[in-house]
Amino acid sequence: MLIRRENPGDVEAVRAVVALAFAPYQAARTPGRPDGLPAEVTLLDALRADPGWLPELSLVAPAPAPAPAKAPGGGIAGHVVCTRAHVGAVPVLGLGPLSVHPDHQRRGVGSALVHAALGAAEALGAPLVALLGDPAYYSRFGFEHAETHGVTAPDPAWGEHFQVRVFERRVPPPRGPFVYAKPFSTVDGV
Repeated sequence: MLIRRENPGDVEAVRAVVALAFAPYQAARTPGRPDGLPAEVTLLDALRADPGWLPELSLVAPAPAPAPAKAPGGGIAGHVVCTRAHVGAVPVLGLGPLSVHPDHQRRGVGSALVHAALGAAEALGAPLVALLGDPAYYSRFGFEHAETHGVTAPDPAWGEHFQVRVFERRVPPPRGPFVYAKPFSTVDGV
């Protein structure tokens, strides 16, 4: 499966994929959002305007042909992004949102995107990547409970769902409080 860096022409298709992927969960989390969009769409828009946005870590999985160009998602099967975050003063990465178009779910698209994001993060020298997600899903990629590595979640209620993937380096990984890029704390419903 091909995974590539997002191009400027992909932005609207990526927004559509994120909206479709998270729409089933939106009503239960934040009913009555005025724009009707899942919070992850608003988050992605805010991240693009934030200094923590790293364009080289915004990755897409093109949909296999034939994919109608006019269809929602415009030929994009999935998207993942890593943005600049910090553990204490040390720059690290936060992974998410990860989105897969409903027509392409359970076909390995999400796994391929996570593998590509982790490979790129490690190649760029990041000491670790953190995320909030299902431990049963993300443990297959080497994610572990963050507190195992001395990293504390922005919200203690996240418990075992806040995880880190630590990369092997000559120096030990940073320890301390994790801070996502600013939009993660300013967008309602995330």
